Amino acid sequence: RILRGLSGGEDGPEPVSRADLAARLAEGSVTVLDVRPADEYAAGHIPGALNASPTELDQILPTLAPDAEIVAYCRGPYCIYAHQAVAALRKLGINARRLDGGLPEWREDGREVQA
Repeated sequence: RILRGLSGGEDGPEPVSRADLAARLAEGSVTVLDVRPADEYAAGHIPGALNASPTELDQILPTLAPDAEIVAYCRGPYCIYAHQAVAALRKLGINARRLDGGLPEWREDGREVQA
């Protein structure tokens, strides 16, 4: 119910799997958004990810390509930051989805993390 409330009463879009995100990153066909606090981002993030908390989205909007797909992630599947960011971006007409899981699950898969 809480998550539906963020997206105006609708179910959010299907999350992007970690394997799918890795493939899209290799193609360069996605923009990744880390919505954790800056100190957590600095300690490690998905390579190439931009960093902005849900309250800072306005600051990065001008840097986003209007037709880009945005995949947001945070601390894991129960972290609400990614849900908030996706809901806010979708209200602005931006194609945004969240990552299935977060940085801990990305690491557990043995995927690269940039510091």
